[in-house]
Amino acid sequence: MLAVVAEWRAVDVESRIMRVPLDRLEAVLERREACIAVVGMGYVGLPLAVEFGKAGYSVVGIDRDLTKVAALQRGECYIEDVNADEVRELVHAGRLTATADWDAVARADAVIVCVPTPFNRNKEPDLSAVTTATEEIARRLRRDHLVVLESTTYPGTTEEVLLPILSRRGLRVGVDFCLAYSPERVDPGNRVYQIPNTPKLIGGVTARCTRVATVLYRAVVVKVVPMSTPRAAEMAKLLENIFRNVNIALVNELTMLCDRMELDIWEVVEAAATKPFGFMSFQPGPGVGGHCIPVDPVYLSWKAKEFDFYTNFIDLAAEVNANMPYFVAQKLSRALASHGLPIRGAKVLLLGVAFKRDVHDVRNSSALRLMEILASQGADVRYHDPFVDELSLKDGTRRSVELTSEVLREADCVVIHTDHSAFRWDAIVPHCRLILDTRNATHGVRSDRDVIVKL
Repeated sequence: MLAVVAEWRAVDVESRIMRVPLDRLEAVLERREACIAVVGMGYVGLPLAVEFGKAGYSVVGIDRDLTKVAALQRGECYIEDVNADEVRELVHAGRLTATADWDAVARADAVIVCVPTPFNRNKEPDLSAVTTATEEIARRLRRDHLVVLESTTYPGTTEEVLLPILSRRGLRVGVDFCLAYSPERVDPGNRVYQIPNTPKLIGGVTARCTRVATVLYRAVVVKVVPMSTPRAAEMAKLLENIFRNVNIALVNELTMLCDRMELDIWEVVEAAATKPFGFMSFQPGPGVGGHCIPVDPVYLSWKAKEFDFYTNFIDLAAEVNANMPYFVAQKLSRALASHGLPIRGAKVLLLGVAFKRDVHDVRNSSALRLMEILASQGADVRYHDPFVDELSLKDGTRRSVELTSEVLREADCVVIHTDHSAFRWDAIVPHCRLILDTRNATHGVRSDRDVIVKL
């Protein structure tokens, strides 16, 4: 494969000597006259589509979810991080449309793939959504097309999976069409750093691919960072999230040690954070979640084995974080026992089930595993989350209960899993018999401290 890529790079040198069809693509992107197709209208794709629409491009969102397509066709927004007024204005102006029809790819100049890349039950990469999208694009690929993958994946995916599929009909990368990898850097719920002010990494299969993709993205982001290859960009994305995963695992492991030593991990972390150099503060919690941090170590570990390399340090960090829901369940059992109650039959209320504060996203949330663990131990588990109306668990579907003083008083223990800003802790605590706080959300509450047990 590397020899083939080297040949494509040689072709790219030749393409700089003669005028090629890609000149037209680069020109329409530069003049913002291009049509952009964004595949996947979720947390990554919709915000990106909106930014390109605001920049003056004509944008079409492609998604197999007909509910999302219909909502966008009506000018409605279903992602909390996206400005609903901007969506409505773009739709009414005709600069943003949505469809489930893949033929929209043929009418687009650039196609950006933003589909999920989860892992399967065996903790192996599941690229089915990526390959399906690529097959559909390949059937409609033409000269002057730019294809960009944004989905998080292992190093080599762009060149080893997408490129062979896109090249089947004889079109040459870097000459007839362009292919690049530009990892998404979306942080759900982050109101400070969003697409426009977050630098964008770009690794093209050829230098021409990188340049053309750069022309596209510099229209919507403050800084574009060209990289040598797609593989380097793919690895950089994994490093970003594995860095967080490893450091969260470190503080989570220290949390379990501090529990045995009867030390307050929150006091320890806060004290260490007073050092003005050489320390970066990470907070403990009930586990990690979302579409990247729990997934990325799996992708890299799987790919590393191809090179007879074992990511022991990274795997251990993932194991520590995966064990946190079990530790929370154990701590809850001890807290109940101290009040003379067994876990079996105990009424437990979870506050917050999203994977992080102020988002609707429950993908890989540690709350799901925690609820399953507690239910298997015989606890009667309910939850309240202002962002999540319904959950699908192994034992069936559950709905969020209304948060009332009566519901709080009925619970043998209230577990704070996600510290949404909508929760008023000083109004909640007085109605609780026992609270297990996994986020130190109640640190500012002065009364009724005796009912609070911290992680």
